[in-house]
Order: sequence, then C-alpha cells, then structure tokens
Amino acid sequence: MRKSLLAIAAAAGVATLSVGALQAQGGPPAPALNPANATSGTYTADAAHSMVGWGVSHLGFNDYFGIFGDVAGTLTLDTANLAASSVDVTIPLASVIVPSAGLKEHLHRAGADGGAPDFFGPNPEPARFVSTAVHSTGPTTAHIDGNLTLNGVTAPVTIQAELSGMGTNGMNQKETLGFHGKTTIKRSEWNMAWGIPFGIGDDIALDITVAFEKN
Repeated sequence: MRKSLLAIAAAAGVATLSVGALQAQGGPPAPALNPANATSGTYTADAAHSMVGWGVSHLGFNDYFGIFGDVAGTLTLDTANLAASSVDVTIPLASVIVPSAGLKEHLHRAGADGGAPDFFGPNPEPARFVSTAVHSTGPTTAHIDGNLTLNGVTAPVTIQAELSGMGTNGMNQKETLGFHGKTTIKRSEWNMAWGIPFGIGDDIALDITVAFEKN
C-alpha cells in the first residue's frame, strides 16, 4: 500500500499493538485467502473498521496525511460473474482526522464574503463512490471503475482493489471479506484547487481499507 497508510497506522497505533500482542500470545492466524470460498450476496461495510487514508505533498518538502473514517455502504458480490458485482460506499467528510486543528478548521471553513470555500466548507455532504464496472486482474485483485461524487462534483475514478482477508469474524460470527484499495485523484477536478499555485499538491493518494460483512 502507499505510504499514506502510515497515517492509518499512527492513528490506530494502540489497536495495532493490541493485535500484535494477541498474535504473539498465540492468537488465531489470519485465514488463508481462497476466493473460491467466498459466497455471493450482499455485504455491508463494517463502518467501525473501514476508512480512507489520504496523502498530499506539502510544498514539495514532505507528505501530509489524514483519514476519513466510518466508511459505510454495500458490496453486492456475484462469485460466478465478478463483472456483475458492485460497490456503493459513502465517506463522511465532516469527521476528517488530521494532526492540525488549524487545518481541520480550514477544511470546513465557509468561503469568504459568501464565495466558494477553499475545501469542503461547513457541514459537507459525504463523498460517495458508486461502481460502474469490475474487472478481474488476478486471483485476488481487480480494477473497480466508478463515479466519485465529492464536493458537488461527480467524476470517474478507478480503484486498484485487492482481497486482503476473508473468513468468519470471530467477534460476531459473520462471513467477512476485507479489501485494500488505492487510487490517486486530482483535487482540482473536484473544485478544491486552493494552495496549488504555491506548492500544495494537486494529486491526492487515497488508500482504502474496508471490511464487508455478509447480510
């Protein structure tokens, strides 16, 4: 995964250490990946454990990271015809996590003198990704084409997705499929070009980690 996952690792450090400790004490190993064992049907995102990490170049000196959590939505899986599968998820923008309180305030600041905001503005609508096609690229990988609606703009995006885990969730006994995904978007295409002229990156690397539970 891209280096913006460092942000996710940092934000979830305590949980990561807890999992590591459990495994060190003889906890159950992760189930082997065998896509043939997955079953068709509708799955719901486990919002408490699904998130999107993002990274942007800061003036060309270093990278800056943030996280959108509580990703919600559904996966409709057709194991006999992967191309007939689909994904529809929403990403809350109002609860973005960043290290700087000043930046969070700026992300949600209203536009000056009634103009457009620099970024999301106050009370932003959640972003939404709706797939339009799924193309298998390997036993556990696929490209997911779709439309991303963000900041009032809808534009096409392709996500490189990989099956990261599968099996029965030991906490709730639900059949669960985990996925990692990555893509890069240009924020200027979604009306967020503030700072680009003086070096804040236009390219935003997105790293997605989602767990879907069978309904």
